[in-house]
Amino acid sequence: MDYLSRFVRDPHVCGGQPVIRGTRVPLRTILASLAEGATIGEVLADFPTVRDEDVRAAIAFAAAAATR
Repeated sequence: MDYLSRFVRDPHVCGGQPVIRGTRVPLRTILASLAEGATIGEVLADFPTVRDEDVRAAIAFAAAAATR
């Protein structure tokens, strides 16, 4: 999965935090929701501009980061 293409950093959007491309939803918000026990479905309901593939990309990113 090319998960990095799902995220973008722009100094004019959310202070330059990585966000889901095409949204203003920070990557860390998605990961925090999942860490608190939210299901993918709940995340999608809470953030309607985010797609299933975006959430899965966030999970893949976190998994890859944990191995470094």
